[in-house]
Amino acid sequence: MWQFLVRFILRNRISILIFIGLLTVFMGYKGSQIKMSYEMARMLPKDDSITIEYEEFKKQFGQDGSVIFVAIQDPDLFTLEHFNDWYDLSYDVLEMNGVKEVLSVARIYNLTRNDSLKKFDFLSIVPEKPTEQHTVDSIQQIVYNLQLYDGRLFNKETNVSMMMITLTKEILNSKARIQLIKDLTNRIDEFGEKYTIDVKYSGLPYIRTVTSKKLQDELLFFVFLSLFITSVLLFILFKSGRAVLLAMIVVVIAVIWVLGSIVLFGYKISILTGILPPLLIVIAVENSIFLLNKYLSEFREHGNKAKALTRMISRIGNANLLTNATTAAGFAAFAITSNEMLVEFGIIASINIFVAYLLTLFLLPILFSFFPVPKPKHMRHLEKSLISRIIDRILIIVQYHRNVVYIITIIFFTGGIIGITQLKTTGNIVDDISKKDKLYKDMIFLEQNFKGVMPLEITVDTKKKRGILKTSFLYKLEQLQDTLATYPEFSKPVSVVEVVKSAKQAFYRGNPDMYSLPNNQEKNFILSYVPNLDAHNKTSILNAFVDSTLSKTRVSIQMANIGTNDIERIITDLRPKVDTIFPPDKYEVGLTGTSVVFLMGTNYLVKNLFMSLGLAVIIITLLMALIFSSARMILISLIPNIIPQILTAGMMGFFDIPIKPSTILIFSIALGISVDNTIHYLSRYRLHLKHTNWNVNKSILAALKETGYSMIYSAIVLFFGFLIFTLSSFGGTEALGYLVSFTLVVALLSNMFVLPSLLLTLDKRVLTKSFKEPQIEVFDEEEDIELDKLIKEELNHQKPKEDKYTKL
Repeated sequence: MWQFLVRFILRNRISILIFIGLLTVFMGYKGSQIKMSYEMARMLPKDDSITIEYEEFKKQFGQDGSVIFVAIQDPDLFTLEHFNDWYDLSYDVLEMNGVKEVLSVARIYNLTRNDSLKKFDFLSIVPEKPTEQHTVDSIQQIVYNLQLYDGRLFNKETNVSMMMITLTKEILNSKARIQLIKDLTNRIDEFGEKYTIDVKYSGLPYIRTVTSKKLQDELLFFVFLSLFITSVLLFILFKSGRAVLLAMIVVVIAVIWVLGSIVLFGYKISILTGILPPLLIVIAVENSIFLLNKYLSEFREHGNKAKALTRMISRIGNANLLTNATTAAGFAAFAITSNEMLVEFGIIASINIFVAYLLTLFLLPILFSFFPVPKPKHMRHLEKSLISRIIDRILIIVQYHRNVVYIITIIFFTGGIIGITQLKTTGNIVDDISKKDKLYKDMIFLEQNFKGVMPLEITVDTKKKRGILKTSFLYKLEQLQDTLATYPEFSKPVSVVEVVKSAKQAFYRGNPDMYSLPNNQEKNFILSYVPNLDAHNKTSILNAFVDSTLSKTRVSIQMANIGTNDIERIITDLRPKVDTIFPPDKYEVGLTGTSVVFLMGTNYLVKNLFMSLGLAVIIITLLMALIFSSARMILISLIPNIIPQILTAGMMGFFDIPIKPSTILIFSIALGISVDNTIHYLSRYRLHLKHTNWNVNKSILAALKETGYSMIYSAIVLFFGFLIFTLSSFGGTEALGYLVSFTLVVALLSNMFVLPSLLLTLDKRVLTKSFKEPQIEVFDEEEDIELDKLIKEELNHQKPKEDKYTKL
């Protein structure tokens, strides 16, 4: 195979370059059409009971999570100038395309008793802009007497007032939402700047929009930063501008192909697919390092460019194929999670890892074949450099101080196990936003004043037509709301109870003491004043809270940004209380809404990610089995890659970093990448065994000395390549940077110290027949000789012919 591949690559250099160039242009064209994802990621399968219940809720009551909350803390809001500007602002926002409704103290409604028509009028408290201060004072008194809005629209104790902006369904999941949010904030900030008020913004539409925009900005930032850092590192390591330039050409092409493939698959940029371009840069550079080092080391050894290119392709190409297969396996395992975002991430990542492998395998040898041979300075790093001195020191340690290696490893491994016992599993709706970010601080401000902004819905089905209008049911519903009020994580609920209470208050001419549920006698009089009581009528005042048969109703709550553990605790504690109020044999009570779907989906996702990690381990083990065949060698090869996983998990436990979707996926990624060094080392180890007539000691040390440079160089590039993600404003991406960087450093140390030490200690006990005769031969020495001859002929054949004038 490799004989054919080397012939194909170097005989068809121009054709391959043209073909890849045309494909890259096509992929660049497709990549230019890439779009951002503006929809909430589906965490649960479509056939999950929680998803089905939520979809039913949306059909009956409409989309939840469509409100933007704007809060100001202004003690002077009810002065004439401030109030009028707040009034103008409310109506200016209402006029914006995509805004369905605006509710504020300057645009607020109330039920008013109309005795002449025997009905309630739903009228604006502020029908026009006031011109005198006493009018504003009167408005304030009326507003503050309406208990329906107290603690929901304003907080009298802290002088905080909200503006609730409801967006249309069409704008919620479209790109136009970004411009709308920009226009909203620009207009609202004018009010804040005029009165030196720090305006607070929150609500799911706002949070999703801001995070999408941050993601878009970070994508470009990390791509260029990755290119810059890897270029600098490559130049420092290889001292060759040519090597850097050629490697970066391959890397840029790989990034273009990533973006193009996302569009070809019909996907969009999400918080996960957004990290793929910089991630592929790092992986492509790692492939390049192994190929470049092999090319330079071979040329340094014999000075034959043709032979160096031959062995560059065949020896490292084969090993890189296996290492990229294990890396891709770590990503491909996400496909079993049933989570759309992770499935897309796994598919695109695994495919493009192989694409990056093929691009480096084809392009680097072809590009180097057109350039002059390397200069001595380009190979100086292979001589007495700092890296060579480090490798020499490691050789001494693994030869004569293996017990120290084992003791240190056992101590850290034990510490990792202790740390794992302290791990916690949790997840929040707003989980990946930095606590230093204004977005997070604004959300906390609203939680402190209004208990939260995350939507939570409780549905109650009476199973009887017009059942919700019964006095007994209304009192039960009030009892449920009183129970909900005992939980500090919940805001004041809103339901048909508040409508009926407000109707009673309106019936008694706005008397705040009458804000309560009516008795049976009062109810008949009061409800007779409610217009369009039939819920079939779209204009019914009850339409937002009940279904068409008046048998099912909702209780809407705003919830704090609590974690999955807290919501499970609340549900476990709340369910028996709900069943006492609404016996399950007579009523059907459901807990739903965006918050519940997301939080329940997080638990589901974590479980699936553990499964995907297990699958990644199995797939990688099977690949190792094909390479090494020997069960003993497979076990030994897994040990230096399990140690980093244990230490990383332990560090998470000690530093209180919880297990959640954005951190659990780190283990699959790191495992797939860290095993690369093991494959390269053991492949060279077995080749040296053949050369040394199965001299274990000599082969172990020779393999370490040969692969040590590439292992250290690739680790340096990978470390800094992932470390840049710590600059992200998303907590999950930041954690990815810290944890994967840490894991890869530990993996390097484990592969350079623990693996050779184990091989030396076990000596010939691991040299089974199956290890000597594997299912897949990483490299065949006889084929090497044939390839050398072949490529000399091919390169000589492609040299330009001298013409007669040159001879003269």
